[in-house]
Amino acid sequence: MSIPQPVKKSVLGVILDLDGTLLNTDGIVSEILKVFLVKFGKQWDGREADKILGKTPFEAAAAIVEDYGLPCATEEFISEITPMFSDQWHNIKPLPGASRLINHLKGHGIPMALASNSPRASIESKISYQQGWKESFSAIIGGDEVRAGKPSPEIFLEAANRLKLEPSSCLVIEDSLPGVTAGKAAGMEVVAIPYLPKQSHLYTIADEVIKSLLDLRPEIWGLPPFQDWIEGTLPLEPWHIGGPVIKGFGRGSKVLGIPTANLSTERYTTLLSEHPSGVYFGWAGLSARGVYKMVMSIGWNPYFNNKEKTIEPWLLHEFDEDFYGEELLLVVVGYIRPELNFPSLESLIEKIHDDRRIAEKALELPLYSKHRNDPYLEVSNRGDHNNS
Repeated sequence: MSIPQPVKKSVLGVILDLDGTLLNTDGIVSEILKVFLVKFGKQWDGREADKILGKTPFEAAAAIVEDYGLPCATEEFISEITPMFSDQWHNIKPLPGASRLINHLKGHGIPMALASNSPRASIESKISYQQGWKESFSAIIGGDEVRAGKPSPEIFLEAANRLKLEPSSCLVIEDSLPGVTAGKAAGMEVVAIPYLPKQSHLYTIADEVIKSLLDLRPEIWGLPPFQDWIEGTLPLEPWHIGGPVIKGFGRGSKVLGIPTANLSTERYTTLLSEHPSGVYFGWAGLSARGVYKMVMSIGWNPYFNNKEKTIEPWLLHEFDEDFYGEELLLVVVGYIRPELNFPSLESLIEKIHDDRRIAEKALELPLYSKHRNDPYLEVSNRGDHNNS
């Protein structure tokens, strides 16, 4: 965004974690564990996610073997499940903002290192499917190249050594508590992107906590700023989501005075895991009505403390009636801000209306307005009513 940010500290290099920071590996890990545990009569329910996040492969495997009471040694577990993971690495997607950050730092000649608890061969395999990533890093360090993995600072100190930088001149970007702990123990500045946003309060030792890489502001670390924000919005590669409009929490119109059109998240667990919580905007199509501007939130809505991640679009048009059950198709084209908590209902409502004004103005720009004709909305464009 264009708002100037005070510099916290100037750094010379950036050290990045891989899994959960740059790559969305969590979904694939969960799917493989579900399949693997079935043969032992067990069901992966994600309850051990916190115990394996950021750990070395051996530590993660040992935790699963112990907690599920599996009749095998940790080494046997690893040997059986590793090929299953290797077969899926080509399906991993970068997390939003990952390629943008790597290309930005590379373009400005900022030294970068990749430091992960995963074995070096696994790291190389994962990033081989991401164009231009491997060549962008001056150093790549795996957990099998140091004596102790995170939370030991050794891997980050080795990364700084290979970058020929003092540890205090490095910025670490991490998603796990072991990684954040390791970065601080190494004497580095640390930006945390918590794996589970509702656990942000646990990351107090980090120098900055953000919701996603989309919210990273390099300039506050003395690095070149991004130049791609346009009138308070960040253009995204368009993505789509749709389904019948369902009844939500009943607070949109009644509490906020803002009639949101909720979508069921049942079919979109994977898609939601790929996109961080925050406020987005784009175009919305209703099959029998037309295409409209829309702004929407994805997340847990901290003010109301939702139990599940939700999608709550606001179609920026005055409707005379409800349209529950109608097919709603969304083309998401840009990002406005991270999900926030608010001290009062009034401040929340004020911010939502700010989001509306930003979205309405931005969608007049050719960069965004062209997506009104996205083929995904073709069914909606047959409606009698059109709204720009």
